Amino acid sequence: MYTISKQFSFSASHIIEGLPEGHPCSRLHGHNYIVELTLAAEELNKTGFVVDYNELSAFKKVIDDTLDHRHLNDVLNGFTTAEAIAKYLYDYAKAMWPEVASVSVSETPKTNAVYRP
Repeated sequence: MYTISKQFSFSASHIIEGLPEGHPCSRLHGHNYIVELTLAAEELNKTGFVVDYNELSAFKKVIDDTLDHRHLNDVLNGFTTAEAIAKYLYDYAKAMWPEVASVSVSETPKTNAVYRP
């Protein structure tokens, strides 16, 4: 199995609803998110790639156009956790490239949420 990955970043604010009063994430706050897109294939394409990294600019575009410098509660329907963002971005990427294996989202250097079916 061949795998490739590429990282992307964006900044956004959110409020995680449903948390107890006093929980820091129940207040308006933001993150500098790091997103890692991973693709996998049993065989390489005719050029020798899983997917050409240049093609992944479309993924960067959706991040920039829909998430970057936005309030995620206004953009995403439902949860705005790293887990939910990973699933949202996975669904978008999977529709473009069947080779998509997972998407991970980090809110801080020490945290990481991954969505893979």
